[in-house]
Amino acid sequence: MVKIFRLSDRVLTELDGEWREHAGFSFDALFTAEDPAAVALEVHKGGSAEATHEALPESALPPVGDQEIWAAGVTYKRSKAARMEEAESSGGDVFYDLVYEAERPELFFKATPSRARGHGDKVGIRKDSTWDVPEPELTLAINSHGKVFGFTIGNDMSSRSIEGENPLYLPQAKVYRGSCAIGPCLVVGRDAVNDATSIQLSILRGGEVVFAGETKLDQLKRGMEELAEFLFRDNEFPFGAYLMTGTGVVPDSSFTLQGGDVIEIEIDGIGVLRNEVE
Repeated sequence: MVKIFRLSDRVLTELDGEWREHAGFSFDALFTAEDPAAVALEVHKGGSAEATHEALPESALPPVGDQEIWAAGVTYKRSKAARMEEAESSGGDVFYDLVYEAERPELFFKATPSRARGHGDKVGIRKDSTWDVPEPELTLAINSHGKVFGFTIGNDMSSRSIEGENPLYLPQAKVYRGSCAIGPCLVVGRDAVNDATSIQLSILRGGEVVFAGETKLDQLKRGMEELAEFLFRDNEFPFGAYLMTGTGVVPDSSFTLQGGDVIEIEIDGIGVLRNEVE
């Protein structure tokens, strides 16, 4: 499995502890290939030797070219319960219960490449929101042919007070400046994750952990190919797409993010995505 890190001046790839450096790597070429795994391996072998890294880069740009970023909602039972709780006063809670059991998943647009933030960058909370949380999510890399070929970590920042007021406000609660982060790398290879894969969330305030939670992929209700098929159904993604698969870790209603908080999301086999809130 090849890991691809996009830095400000170059791309690094890592395979079995061997690091390579690349000056002209194209994410679009990778996402439009019929066999992205073969392309990633070829690219890695053709790179120049790089000194071994003992730790992840402190910062990295989001691993995107021209890919749109989408997201799925209510794919974990914990997410369904949280959404029903936040929408109860508006009478919209029933819709979350229905979509959890429905054949068709909830899918929504999340970010253009320019709106995405990378590892070590800052994510935002809306000034007109009073209840804000991160959502740690396994994120699928899907090529232009609709094939899931890799993974990254996603932070689907959410304004729960806005979506809870009315489910029709979902785009405002989900799409705004700094509302999306992905990284620290793209892992090319379907074997990178499995049902036992752990997704962990930690939120630090003043250096102290104020929230921590964990879930596993076996709690994900929807299949990866199922989500990808619905996303590509009667749609087109000439440069492929990223798809966040929903969250199974949600802080309770007494918690909201504050400026200066540090969000750390760790997924086995991928790494750690770290962002500060502004």
